[in-house]
Amino acid sequence: MSWPEPSERVRELISRCAQAALNAAPEWITDMDNATLSAVNMRAFADDPELRATVSRLNRANLLHWVTANIRDPGMPVSPNLDPEPLRIARDLVRRGLNESTLDAYRMGQNTAWRKWMALAFEATSDHEELCELLDVSARSVFGFLDTTIAAVWAQMRLEREELTRGNHAERRETVALILDGAPITRQRAEARLGYHLDQHHTAAVVWNPDPTADPGDLERAAEALARTAGASRPLTVIASAATLWVWIPGPHAPDPSRLQAAMETIPAVRVAIGPLGQGLDGFRRSHLDALTTQRMVARLHSAQRVVSFEAVQMVSLLTQDADHADEFVRNTLGDLAFADPDLRASVLVFIQERCNAARAAARLYTHRNTLLRRLARAQELLPRPLDDNVVSVAVALEVLNWRGAGV
Repeated sequence: MSWPEPSERVRELISRCAQAALNAAPEWITDMDNATLSAVNMRAFADDPELRATVSRLNRANLLHWVTANIRDPGMPVSPNLDPEPLRIARDLVRRGLNESTLDAYRMGQNTAWRKWMALAFEATSDHEELCELLDVSARSVFGFLDTTIAAVWAQMRLEREELTRGNHAERRETVALILDGAPITRQRAEARLGYHLDQHHTAAVVWNPDPTADPGDLERAAEALARTAGASRPLTVIASAATLWVWIPGPHAPDPSRLQAAMETIPAVRVAIGPLGQGLDGFRRSHLDALTTQRMVARLHSAQRVVSFEAVQMVSLLTQDADHADEFVRNTLGDLAFADPDLRASVLVFIQERCNAARAAARLYTHRNTLLRRLARAQELLPRPLDDNVVSVAVALEVLNWRGAGV
């Protein structure tokens, strides 16, 4: 296809706009992420912290690829983005059972970037002819760039699908999906396809690495550590994406989070969300769904915890479904204590957990009783209501803060 070279003046304007876009890239990427994830067919990405991060990296990679190309050679065709990130997301899409139509959601992110680009263009010149040429050249460039990039990702998805269907991963993933959806597959048929007994106790877990480029062997090592801490045989694992494993641990004993934390010292980037112990097909399904809920809560609250069980966060998960209301509850309940030193907040929470027994709380905190009493007196000064009048609400609010990565 012929590509008429823009005028020197428009090349100058495009270069100037591209530099402004580069400077504003963080804000643009946030808005592109929100637009992309709002699409109905992107729900699987919006609910999954690893895939949300992948979407953001892809938007960033595409934006910077196009912008830097137009700084380097303004107004000329931009080659498709064939860097590792777009090709990695193709693998994730296929492994999640999603098809090529999901990529259409990226046009929503493109539309957001295009509106911001038009605003820059209108700021760059008030000359009607210059503006028309600038927008025409930019539109051909950006839409052509995205079309060729999406076509390349489509092609990679086809290759990934062919590769998966040559092994047993696709069958295992499909069987698990049928069980989770409550489809009418018999237990015997499912067991034959999975090589795993379903009529037993099991504990589900989600094992993931926020960095999709990390060694996938780390996920397998974490899954094996899970099984060891539960005294179980080899677990059932299903590849959910490039950096996520779905795991089921057979046996009547759930993994011990504290032992698992110690066992994972050599694989520091991996994180684990553990569901409750379940039995049979229903327990297989319920434990997995609760593990997913736990993973999403950890991501939603930006928690620094690496090993988290559903039992530990069930109440906090319910309370924080509405983030704004949760923040309001914490602020209204704790007042200035919400912003106090974490050690002070931890002392109050342990005191409540020990049924307001100062001696037991001090022993658990490895501190002197008088030191604890001074901390409690300081907390009373910061709380909007006396602790004795609001013990339950204060404990819940402190639990919320305990699982958050940052303050209110």
